[in-house]
Amino acid sequence: PQQADLYGPWSCRGRGPAWLRRHSTQHAAVFSLNCCYFIFFFSPFSVDPAEQSLLNKLIRHNLVKNRNQVEVLQRDPNSPLFSVKTFEELRLKPQLLQGVYTMGFNRPSRIQENALPMMLAEPPQNLIAQSQSGTGKTAAFSLAMLSHVNPANKWTQCLCIAPTYELAVQIGHVIEQMGKFYPEVKLAYAVRGNRLLRGTTIQEHIVIGTPGTVLDWGLKLKFFDPKKIRVFVLDEADVMIATQGHQDQSIRIQRLLPKDCQMLLLSATFEDSVWSFAERIIPDPNIIKLKREEETLDTIKQFYVVCKEKEDKFSALCNIYGSLTIAQAMIFCQTRRMASWLSGQLSSEGHQVALLSGEMMVEQRAAVIERFREGKEKVLVTTNVCSRGIDVEQVSIVVNFDLPVGRDGNSDNETYLHRIGRTGRFGKKGFAFNMVDSQETMDLIHQIELHFDRKIVKLDTDDLDELEKMMN
Repeated sequence: PQQADLYGPWSCRGRGPAWLRRHSTQHAAVFSLNCCYFIFFFSPFSVDPAEQSLLNKLIRHNLVKNRNQVEVLQRDPNSPLFSVKTFEELRLKPQLLQGVYTMGFNRPSRIQENALPMMLAEPPQNLIAQSQSGTGKTAAFSLAMLSHVNPANKWTQCLCIAPTYELAVQIGHVIEQMGKFYPEVKLAYAVRGNRLLRGTTIQEHIVIGTPGTVLDWGLKLKFFDPKKIRVFVLDEADVMIATQGHQDQSIRIQRLLPKDCQMLLLSATFEDSVWSFAERIIPDPNIIKLKREEETLDTIKQFYVVCKEKEDKFSALCNIYGSLTIAQAMIFCQTRRMASWLSGQLSSEGHQVALLSGEMMVEQRAAVIERFREGKEKVLVTTNVCSRGIDVEQVSIVVNFDLPVGRDGNSDNETYLHRIGRTGRFGKKGFAFNMVDSQETMDLIHQIELHFDRKIVKLDTDDLDELEKMMN
């Protein structure tokens, strides 16, 4: 600990065991020896799932266009399957309907069409739902909690847990917006820094927070009675299980709740570990799954450019950018150092450049993306923090200045797909350029071609006539 200051933001001097446990994730482990704490960080190329989820929430002002088909698996196959096309069909309280429309929801999203009738059903139905960020799932379970509250009962009736302080606050903001015209319903945040006097019994109808604080409030401090909870929501389940301690805390919270409590679990992805967790938390559930989206490369022309070193790659990039009528471009680098060098070079050539990398705060990243989306910068240089979930309609070109490589040294095909998928969106034509500076990166190109069964065409960026011809 005496030398921890050398490591800047990772300094843990003066931090106790609780802080260290809270900051242990799948990317870090904490060990103690003779009262000294050591933090070991690994998976250096991973993007923190909680930060990625928060970033998606901050930058999305509208519902995303989801091309996935929704698959509904009912607990009781003989029960009629309901879906809705309008919010009026849900027979909501007028105050809540007004809140829904004020938030800009004109009609239910595809997920909401199927999930809301189950969430609002009487008697209550449990639900496990898969839903990517931006499909309106937070609004759906917020509406369910607000609908099930009886404001005359001055005790906590709905409980929602999220993996991080920031995600909990974001969810709370949605509940506050949706309940804007229903002021009788009160909300409390069970998050770090919100300290209550011992012996307090809160009267807020909805509590939202992180698992550790919620567990303390309900079990140790008895600020609310878990046996009176009518609706329990566990959001971001895939992020939850990736954070050390949260999985066990979530299970302990669930065991405190009454048998007739409605339980809702939501997750963007459903790997085996998430399914196993969901089945332990949610008894007798209905299930809403997204059928796997067949991401198409049909609208994206793919090329590779042979270079010797990073200066050659930069020259090729300038030739490509200069010979095309480009709305906006995204350029991916493998490291922060390379991204910083490249953005500096582009700026010195007079280009309007934004830089995005992992050491930035999530709010800073969101601001950079917002400026790029508004067209204030035409080029975005980024590491993998921007490879998923960001929809900018004007992006017509993606450049892999460095090809994505997996831990095994082979091509990271999933990351490649997510990267070049930033162009060719909304049915428009897009271009992807891959810089090849060695035999190893040429091998990666061959692996990508084989995996996607698509030819990646060699391009000579010094021949401007050929370049223009191949673009058309």
